[in-house]
Amino acid sequence: MGDQNYYEKLGVSEDATFDEIQEARNRLLQQYSGDYKHLEAVEAAYDAILMERLRMRQEGKIKVPEGIRFAERLTQVPPKENSSPVQKSPEWLQRLVDQPSLTDIILPATVFSGLSALSIFYTAASAQILQIALIVGVGTSFFFLYRKEKKFGRAVLLTGMGLVTGLIAGAIFGSLLLPQLSSLGISVEQFSTTLTFILLWLISSFLR
Repeated sequence: MGDQNYYEKLGVSEDATFDEIQEARNRLLQQYSGDYKHLEAVEAAYDAILMERLRMRQEGKIKVPEGIRFAERLTQVPPKENSSPVQKSPEWLQRLVDQPSLTDIILPATVFSGLSALSIFYTAASAQILQIALIVGVGTSFFFLYRKEKKFGRAVLLTGMGLVTGLIAGAIFGSLLLPQLSSLGISVEQFSTTLTFILLWLISSFLR
């Protein structure tokens, strides 16, 4: 079938513009809606004409608008995937960090807040009272950690790390802040104990 037959199939002349060719194609597609044989013939004629126009364009015989739909563009290009996917946390961090509910945050916070208040504001807070408060705090931390995944060893390890880290950090920072703490009537031991409670709360609430 020659090019003239393709033009006749669409009902346009050989010098028809691209807009006229597209309008003729769309009109015929509507006219033969549901008649797949005719629709296929219309599409074949349309593509053949466009391929001929493309060849002529490449030879410099005609100028074709960039927006025209050529046959090689019939296949829809799949949408590009997001080039910047959501960054996920490393697996080791996901295994360590928890996403606690509000209850899992508030309950330990209430206990540790009470213990901190006892350690700081109880004027007769002796070493023995601070030790008892620490024991209660350690037990609280262990309880909430163990409750999450029932891993005894992990709960003991994390609680122990929190206790040691809190006491050491409290002693260091307490010594550096000794003048300020003394003016507030707070001893280094009280400050260290309170810092330990804060750390134990963070561990028991936000770690697995």
